[in-house]
Amino acid sequence: MKRLALALLLLECVVVTAQQAPVSPKPAEAPYFTDAFPTEEFAARRAAVMKQIGDAVAIVQGAPEMSAEVAFRQNNQFFYLTGVEVPRAIVVIDGKARKSTLFLGPPRRERYNGPELGPGDEAARITGLDAVVERDSFAAMVTQFGQDGRIVYTPFRAEVRGGGSGGEATAHAKATASDPWDGRPPRELAFQQKLQASATTISIKDLDPIIDAMRFIKSAREIAMMREVARITGEGIMEAMREAAPGRFEYELTAVSEWAFRRYNSQGPGYFPLSATGSNTVYTHYHRGLRKLQDGDIVQFDYAPDYKYYTSDISRVFPANGKFTARQREFYEVYLSLYQALMTSIKPGITITQVANDAGAKMGAILAGFKFTDAKIKEAATKFAAVYQSGKPRSGLGHGLGMEVHDVTIRRDSFQPGELFTIEPAIAIPDESLAMRIEDVILITEKGFENLSAFVPIEIADIEKLMREPGLSDLRAKSPR
Repeated sequence: MKRLALALLLLECVVVTAQQAPVSPKPAEAPYFTDAFPTEEFAARRAAVMKQIGDAVAIVQGAPEMSAEVAFRQNNQFFYLTGVEVPRAIVVIDGKARKSTLFLGPPRRERYNGPELGPGDEAARITGLDAVVERDSFAAMVTQFGQDGRIVYTPFRAEVRGGGSGGEATAHAKATASDPWDGRPPRELAFQQKLQASATTISIKDLDPIIDAMRFIKSAREIAMMREVARITGEGIMEAMREAAPGRFEYELTAVSEWAFRRYNSQGPGYFPLSATGSNTVYTHYHRGLRKLQDGDIVQFDYAPDYKYYTSDISRVFPANGKFTARQREFYEVYLSLYQALMTSIKPGITITQVANDAGAKMGAILAGFKFTDAKIKEAATKFAAVYQSGKPRSGLGHGLGMEVHDVTIRRDSFQPGELFTIEPAIAIPDESLAMRIEDVILITEKGFENLSAFVPIEIADIEKLMREPGLSDLRAKSPR
């Protein structure tokens, strides 16, 4: 009955109340400052930057205002250090003075958007920064840095705002710069040039590696945030599983997931929805979402929200009609066994090669004992296992996860506690345009690992049981008029 009530609220465009959709309590400063973390979390990050840069200065510019009627979303590097969500803000972290200064323009759209953070002592109190001053005074500070011959660190990589990762942002910036009919330099490069022109004696260095190393190992509060965004992601995926049925479209599965995401106040998608059925499952990042589910289809679903500047990445495979066929069951069962062999080989203090060697040995035993009835499935499983038996798996087993779906990574000799990533090995029968890919969120702990997405059904019996529950469309159809 609870899901029925929620479905009615959604479909009748009624706002879900806090009692129906619990969210994190907002602090008193909520109109002005994020409730993702307390100010001391951001202060600790700035202190860590100071420790790394010594007597140098770190300068980071915030994102510009949005060019459409959509909510402002800060870039990741700036938010990570400040938590401030104001367009065109600039922060200066002075390692020598042990002081952080935020530069803000005067509030411009309070009449339309509601309260905005502006310069002044009250803003310093709210944000936890040492000073929040007029943006126009930034030039004088840069001039002083030049007179002192200071080293200045600033991000070189293209900014990421949401729904993407550094790789996409950097590729876009390069394509724009090399386009003969565009040619605009990356915003970060233009900022560096402005700094250098204003203070010719400063030496400019890349701040990204320092911040990336910090972001790579998650703090206790970040881990709690990642658990929450994984929970919300899982809720959305399970709604998609309930909704699936022959005759519905891929985009309908996306729609019910987005309802779950927005119910918990997510600010948008962490990436575009990968709702793939039938022959579309072979495309790793298929996202058109226009195909109608057919009886006998396999569905591969992968979608997550951008929740308080963090995202997740969970994939599940399930039958469109809610019941695996005998052949689908065989294919899925051997794949799941191999997948779990990989997962259980992960632990702190060992290398990816060691994970592969351990998993490869387990996979060999699984293949030897599995009762195959289909030659193509056996061939696909054997090829899958061979990647790990060779000791040369893909470099990260999957990819880093955090503020971006393909989050920042650093070179490391072995897995470290606090490291968070996904595993997403795919198996396929190419000539049938048939593929499966499960994906889970792995947190390395002191003694092993934690699967943050373990609650999302993965065993055949659990998947089929969940899919017998009515989807939101079913609940709406059964509701009294």
